[in-house]
Amino acid sequence: MNLVAVVHAVAFVLAYFVGFALIAASLSIATKSQVRWSGLLFGIMMFLFVAMIHFPGAVTSGGRILWTIVIREMSFGGGGWVLAGIAMGGSRAPGKNLIAVGRVLIAIAAIFFGVQHFLHPLGLPGVPLEKQMPTWIPARPFIDYLTGAFLIVAGVCFLAARKTRMAATYLGAWIVLLVVVIYAPVLIGALADPSTAVKKVEGLNYFADTLLFGGVILSLARAMTAIAPPSAKFTESAPNSSLRTV
Repeated sequence: MNLVAVVHAVAFVLAYFVGFALIAASLSIATKSQVRWSGLLFGIMMFLFVAMIHFPGAVTSGGRILWTIVIREMSFGGGGWVLAGIAMGGSRAPGKNLIAVGRVLIAIAAIFFGVQHFLHPLGLPGVPLEKQMPTWIPARPFIDYLTGAFLIVAGVCFLAARKTRMAATYLGAWIVLLVVVIYAPVLIGALADPSTAVKKVEGLNYFADTLLFGGVILSLARAMTAIAPPSAKFTESAPNSSLRTV
């Protein structure tokens, strides 16, 4: 067996291993079972992909698409760590630190993606890759500019740790709305196109990637709830206690 055959065999085994790991992580997160481990390991896996595959390619070849993929994968890994932090108890040190790292990574992605929307205002909104918005969508530049503004404002909120839950909730809801209104028809059109299987895979990838990015942002909103102090109970009990004191 020559070296090329060995490399192909190893790549084949790794592809199946990664697929199995992703399915196992998704089931763990969906069922809320051992999320502290699945989220943590998913984040580590995504950063290994970045370090070994995407980042070297972006440095050597350059180009906004490769850097977008680097930032996208880092945000996915950050989302995994946010979920792990929630499962560990967001108010305690290990979980709180994971959430903080994930928050910064998601903030970087939001700001970077937002700037790309202003530089390339005809691309599909959300995760700004190569594919353009279909011509049947009205006001295409306006949608990209609006999405870019949402991303930048929310990213600054995430980075500054100010109004994070509100910004993440609104931005995550907007991204999910884009998936339903724009990406779902694009996916349906790609699946209905009998000309090539490449379009089907491309449509599915764009749909899944953007939906995952929306989920990452919404996970940050959930994390802010997990680490928030129980001030509501204190506020409710304070008047009664003061009356008793008087």
